[in-house]
Formats: sequence, C-alpha cells, structure tokens
Amino acid sequence: MLRPALPRPSHAQRVVLGLGTTQTLGWASSYYLPAMLAAPMALELGLATHWVLAAFSWALVVSALMGPVAGWAIDRWGGRPVMSLASVCFAAGLGLLSQAQGAGQLFLAWSLLGMAMAGGLYEAAFATLVKFDPAGARRAITGITLMGGLASTVGWPLTAWLTQELGWRGACLVWAALHVGVNLPIHLWLRSGSVQPDKAQANSAEALSSSPSSSPYSVPLHAHHHRRAAALLASTFALTWFISTAMAAHLPVLLQAQGMTLATAVWLGSLMGPAQVLARMAEYSLLKHVNPLLSARLAAAMHPLAALLLLALGAPAGVVFVLMHGAGNGVLTIAQGSLPLVLFGPQGYGLRQGMLMLPARFVQALSPLLFGLALQSWGAQALWLTAALGAACLGALLCLPKVPPLVPPQPVALPAKQKKQV
Repeated sequence: MLRPALPRPSHAQRVVLGLGTTQTLGWASSYYLPAMLAAPMALELGLATHWVLAAFSWALVVSALMGPVAGWAIDRWGGRPVMSLASVCFAAGLGLLSQAQGAGQLFLAWSLLGMAMAGGLYEAAFATLVKFDPAGARRAITGITLMGGLASTVGWPLTAWLTQELGWRGACLVWAALHVGVNLPIHLWLRSGSVQPDKAQANSAEALSSSPSSSPYSVPLHAHHHRRAAALLASTFALTWFISTAMAAHLPVLLQAQGMTLATAVWLGSLMGPAQVLARMAEYSLLKHVNPLLSARLAAAMHPLAALLLLALGAPAGVVFVLMHGAGNGVLTIAQGSLPLVLFGPQGYGLRQGMLMLPARFVQALSPLLFGLALQSWGAQALWLTAALGAACLGALLCLPKVPPLVPPQPVALPAKQKKQV
C-alpha cells in the first residue's frame, strides 16, 4: 500500500530550519564553550582560569561594538554575506584558539569569535528573517530560538566528549570544521534570491514600502516617543541578559546556597534548557496570536515571582524556580526579536536591533563577575538582586506603548500601468 507523500517544506520553513541549525552550532561553539574548556585551557596554558573567562568577556564586548555594524550590513545587503563571513570568522577564531600558546593569542582568538558572534548569532538571524518576510518574522524568530534553545543540550555533552577524546585543542578544531562544513554552506544558500519573498510576497513588500500606513507594524509615535520606547527596550534587554547570564554562570552555586546538595543543584539546573524549549513551543503554537508585548510582560514576571518563592520556601521551591526562570527567559529571547519589529517596523531593523542590544552585551560581559561577588558577599540573599532587576524589567515593559495586533499585510492593488511593468 502506497503511503501518502509528506508535504514538502515551504521555502520559509527551510530558511527557519537552516538558520535554526546554524544558531544551534553557533551558540554551542561560542557562548557555551568556556563552561567546558576554561579549566583545561587554563591548566595547559599556565594561566589562571579567570584570564580565560576574561577573554570570553572581551569577546562579548567586541560583539557589542560590532553588532550595529553587522545589523546595518544586513539591512543593506541581506543575511548571506554577513552570516557567511561570520562562519569564516568562527572557523578562524576556533582554529586560532586551538593553537594558542599564551594570553595574547587567547585574546586574539576570542576577538575573532566576538566579531563572529556579532554577525552569526540571534540578532543577525533575526534581521535576516525580517528582511525575508516582515509579516511572518515573529513566528520564524520563535522557530529558530526553539532550535537554538538546544545549544547547551547539544554543545556541552559534545564538547565534553571531544575534549576527552581529542583534547581541548582538538575539540576547537572539530567545531571549526563544523562551521566550514555545515554553517557556511547554509549561509551561502541564503543568496539574494533565497532571502527575498516569492513573487506574491514581493508585491506585498513593495506595496508596504510605498504605503507605510498599510503596514501592520506602523505605530503612530512621535520622534521623542520612539526614543523613549527605544530606551525602555534597551533597558529591558540589558536587565534580561544580566539575569540570564548570571543564572547560567552561577545557578548551581545559588541553589547550593539555598541548602541543596551539589548533585541536586546540577540536576535542577539541567531542567532550565527544557523549560526554555517548552515555553518557546507554547509561544510557537498556543501564543502565536497573543500580542507579543503581553507575552513579554508575562515572561518578565516569571523570574521575580520564582525568586520570591525560592527565598521564602528555600530548597523545596527549587524545581519551581528553575522551571519558571527557564520559561520566562525562553520567551524573552523571542521578545528581543519581535518587540523591535512590532514597535518600529521592519525598516532599518538590523541596525536598530544592534543598537538596542549594545547595552545588553556590555552588561552580559559584566554579569558573571558582579553576581559572583554578590553571592560571595550575601550568599542566598543575592537572589534579591536579580529579583529586583526582574521587577524593573517588568516595569519597563509595562511602560511601553500598546502594540497593534500582528495582521499579515495584504497586497495593495497597483495601477494599470504598473501592473503591465510587473
């Protein structure tokens, strides 16, 4: 008996699957790399571990400085050249890292990786998706973050296994090869014809560009209101990244300070990734028609509420804390891509996204150090710091103007003369 053929994925779905794959490998081989390699690298290079972590923090600073440049380039030329160059920089940086013999080469390698992170991680992928299809970008952004949420799940075990089998230098070389063999071909596939909508979408996009009032993303804000909304968004992203990076770096220690054993703390910490993925699945399916500002506000409330529960109840609330924090963080990652789109529209999205994320990247670089000092000084009570910052994040989102519902734009009928030209 013949089985019915499976429906062929649309071009938009193939773009999301491709970028979701490159995001998973990109995050696994950069952001999640130091957790596995910092100790063996420091031991072999004869450096203190904090120097290896400082080089990673420097990469985040480089990424912050280069982010607006990468966004502007995507606005002008599309995602293909920028993300392809990022793949080359990832491979070169990881290759140089595998050959590092001292602090100088270590910082140089992470400088290249910082440039790659600016043009190859979420912000660049979001800008590429917005250029491809502004109306469908929110769902596409959710799709790639859904896949990217598995980066730690894939990256940490694979890096640990590679380090055991090949050493940390061999692990870096394997990651470099994956960028050349997997990510680079996918990004090169995003040629100008691939990142543009099909003919019907192109007509719609042309109509949108010629008639701004028909855009579902147009918000009637005066210039000073735009600046206020941008300041609130930049603050929201900075607070979100401080909390998420602090938890990623210190969650097991924080849970131990609440009276848990190391084994229990590590097990609970492993639930954060699945919680993020499940929340993004809900955003992709159940919440796809919900106003993105409302879902962002609900997500921002998760961490402070969970922190209060953990502070009040201690270890018994550990599972609830990890799941609520992970779910909120998962949805807020999507909000970083969707809120600038619905507030300001697709025009100049890449540059604006880079500028909005500039403070967040600097805060992210300082977060592990600052929260680590808070843990040393205050112990379990350090959680009050992130609870207060989470409340401030929610306050900033509550101050943002209401976002109009996302309605797919309809093609505008062209005059007879223009129809003949089309």
